Amino acid sequence: MALDNYLQYLTTDKRISPHTIVAYTADIKSFQIFLIEEFDQHLLNEASPQMVRSWMASLIESNVLPRSVNRKLSSLRGFYKFEIKDGNLDKNPCKHILGPKMSKRLPEFVEEKAIESLSNSNSEKESSFEQSRDFLIFELLYATGMRQAELIGLKHTDIDASQCQLRVLGKRNKERLIPISNNLISLVAEFQHLKQDLGLKSEFIIITNSGKKSYPKLIYRSINSTLSTVTTMDKKSPHVLRHTFATHVLNNGADLNAVKELLGHANLSATQIYTHNTFEKLKNIYKQAHPRA
Repeated sequence: MALDNYLQYLTTDKRISPHTIVAYTADIKSFQIFLIEEFDQHLLNEASPQMVRSWMASLIESNVLPRSVNRKLSSLRGFYKFEIKDGNLDKNPCKHILGPKMSKRLPEFVEEKAIESLSNSNSEKESSFEQSRDFLIFELLYATGMRQAELIGLKHTDIDASQCQLRVLGKRNKERLIPISNNLISLVAEFQHLKQDLGLKSEFIIITNSGKKSYPKLIYRSINSTLSTVTTMDKKSPHVLRHTFATHVLNNGADLNAVKELLGHANLSATQIYTHNTFEKLKNIYKQAHPRA
C-alpha cells in the first residue's frame, strides 16, 4: 500500500515519466524481496540501515554496476523521504548510506566528419518511406539534441516554420523552444507530403508504416542502423546523437548555459560533463601541434 501511494504521488504530483516509474518500481520491489528472503521482514518501513547496506553489498557481489547500485539506492531513498513526509516513518534508513564510487565515463559521440558524410549521402538519393523516415529521425535528433521520448511525442503543430523553431515537451512536462534550420523544416514538410501521398494521417511527425505513433524500439532500430554506416562505436543509440549534438555545439563555441537550455537540463552540472569531451579535444590538438608536447 505504501509503495502504491508513492508511485501514485510520482505519477500525478511529480509527473515522472512512465519509463522512470517502471525503473523505480523494480528497484524498490527488488529491495522488498531481499528483505523477505534475507531477514523475513515483509514491511518496507521496518527496514534498518544495516539491511539497506546488506542489500547494496549483495548487489555489488552480484556484479551489478556501481551506476545501477546508486540508482537503486536513490529510488529507495526517494521512497523513504515520501514516507517521512507522509507521516508514516520517523527516520530514513538510507540517509547516511553512501553508494559505491563510479568511474567517470565520458559521453560517447560521433565525429563531425561522419555526421556530414551521413547527411550528404542521404540527401542525394531517392528514398522509400522507411528511408525518408530514418533520415528525418536522424536529422531531428542531431539538429536539436532532443530526447527519444520528445521526438516520439513531436507533433506537426510543434513546428513554427515562420520563426524557425520547434516546441519540445520535455521531462515533467516542461516546454522549451529549439531553433531549427530551414533545411530541417523542408525535410519535415517533404516527409509530410510523402505521408499524405500514401494516405497516412497523423498529428505526430514520426509514425509507423501504418500511420500510428512511433515507439522507442522503432527509433532505436532506426538510429542503430543509420549510425552503423558511418561508425564502429559500440553504442549507437538515439542518446548518442544527443551527446553528439552537445559536444559539437560546444566544440564550435556555444555558451554552456545556452546548451543547458537547448538540452532541457534542470541544472548546469548535467551539461558540464560535455565540457570534458571538448577538453579532451583540446588536449589532442595540443599533443599534435605543440613542439614540446
